[in-house]
Amino acid sequence: MDKEQLVIKWLNNDLTEGELKAFNALEDADLYKEIIEEAQRFNGNMHAKVESFDVLDEKLVSKSNNSINWVKVVSSIAAIFIVGFALFTLVKKDSISSFKTDLAQNEVITLPDNSTVNLNELSELQYNNSKWDTNRSLDLNGEAFFDVEKGKRFDVNTPFGTVSVLGTEFNVLSRDSIFKVSCYEGLVKVTFDDENIKLPAGTELILSSGKGSKSKITIAEPHWLKNMSVFENALFEDVIIELEKQYNIEVQHPSDLNIKFTGAFEHNNLENALKSISKPFNLTYRINTNKVIITNGEN
Repeated sequence: MDKEQLVIKWLNNDLTEGELKAFNALEDADLYKEIIEEAQRFNGNMHAKVESFDVLDEKLVSKSNNSINWVKVVSSIAAIFIVGFALFTLVKKDSISSFKTDLAQNEVITLPDNSTVNLNELSELQYNNSKWDTNRSLDLNGEAFFDVEKGKRFDVNTPFGTVSVLGTEFNVLSRDSIFKVSCYEGLVKVTFDDENIKLPAGTELILSSGKGSKSKITIAEPHWLKNMSVFENALFEDVIIELEKQYNIEVQHPSDLNIKFTGAFEHNNLENALKSISKPFNLTYRINTNKVIITNGEN
């Protein structure tokens, strides 16, 4: 029998000997006993001595079932209401909101204070909804763009460090061994390994091998918000991996392509994306259902 059923049967004085032992073993048993004692104050006599729970229990058992004790009824109803409210409060206290995106899926989340989060693919986010008014804090694994309403401190916790702001626009990437924070508006503070780094608008921090390096950014928002993947002097193999992920395809290409790519490809047109990455190197490609074959020769 679960906790809620035990409490309800206890309020109705309908517990068996075994169930009573189970009820008394509950962590909150003493709290519920105090609640029933407070409920007795509904009897209308403010100066009456409130008897112990055990005495009340004996009286409830000994009373004849043929007569209606309205004080008992009112007290029981009040106790049920109080206990129900207490249970609701306990449940609400642990109200956790969680979000998870799949491959090639983005999701826009509106937080309780009307701040918004654009959660990128293959990412997870969660926060305590019931404590949000006093603690604007959430956990992120993956990538997300934040537009934070001004107010109390706002924390984004990642496995690598914490990003803190009061109100701004910024992007956080925390996936695998990559940790990058880009500030587009306002000011953010990044905390990792007991080190604090402040990022004004137009700068970003990349954490690599435990060391953080700052650089400038000139774009107004992350490229992935515009359904684009952008690369700068990236290994062609890494570009192919990103292409496979975005389009959920398999790409076969020569293993001896020791080239680096600077450019971009879009996420909503495979043909255009393939042209973007193949044309600069005079490569050709062939699309076969969910497989793409890239070669050095002609189709």
